[in-house]
Parts: sequence; structure tokens; C-alpha cells
Amino acid sequence: MSLSTKSKSVSLIDARGPRYTAALTTLVLSAAIITESNLIIGFQFAVFLSAVIFGLRRSIYGFLYRNLIQPRLSGPVPSEYESAPRFAQLIGALFALTALIGGLTGKTTVFLIATGFALAAAFLNAAFGFCLGCQIYLLILRACKR
Repeated sequence: MSLSTKSKSVSLIDARGPRYTAALTTLVLSAAIITESNLIIGFQFAVFLSAVIFGLRRSIYGFLYRNLIQPRLSGPVPSEYESAPRFAQLIGALFALTALIGGLTGKTTVFLIATGFALAAAFLNAAFGFCLGCQIYLLILRACKR
């Protein structure tokens, strides 16, 4: 495989984007827990799913970041591979889907626990830059290489 072919298969993103997304996700998931709203958790599920299917740049929050936040930032743009944060979005989507199903079936406890787990992970990333889903992705990679 030539270098140009290899570079096309690797997608780099602005490393500041996932932290911004995590902050927005923290706010949305907090609102979902406070209101126990299926509509809000459904919206967040769609956000997660858009990142998984279309990639972080073309996701709902990625669009907002690229057009509203990134142009106002200065200095060098740190980059990272998209694969780990995209996997983290998949985990978020699974928790949001679980919460949505719990909410739609009247299982409030399932809704609150699943939303709470997603909220905790989003908060860790927003506040401390620690991406729990990314760490799980790296653990899976290491386990598969053995």
C-alpha cells in the first residue's frame, strides 16, 4: 500500500472538537435527566448516531463546532485520529438507545441509569479531557493484537 493510499484511509480531526462535543452532550444529557424527556434523549441518540454513521466532522455537533467554534480559535490545531472518539460516540449511542427504550416503555430507572452513565462519561471528557470510550477502544485494540 502506498503512502498516499494509506493516508486517505486514516481520518484526522481537530482534537479540540470532541471536548466541545462532550460539553454540549453534558448539557443535553443533564436536561434529559432533569426532565426525564424521551424527546431530549432521542435527540442526543440522533447526535451520537450521526457521528457514528457520518463521522465526527459531518455529525450534528461536528457541524456546529466547525462553523461556530473552530473559526474563532487561534493557534496551532492539534489533531488526533478519529477512530477512538468515533467509537466513544458508538458507546454513547448504545447508552442513549437503552435510555430511550427505557423511557418509551415506562422503565424510568433504566432511563435514568443509562442516561447517567452517558452523562458521567461526557462530563469526564468535557471537564478533564478524559475520554472513557477512547480508553475502552484502546484496550480493545491491545487485546486484539495479542
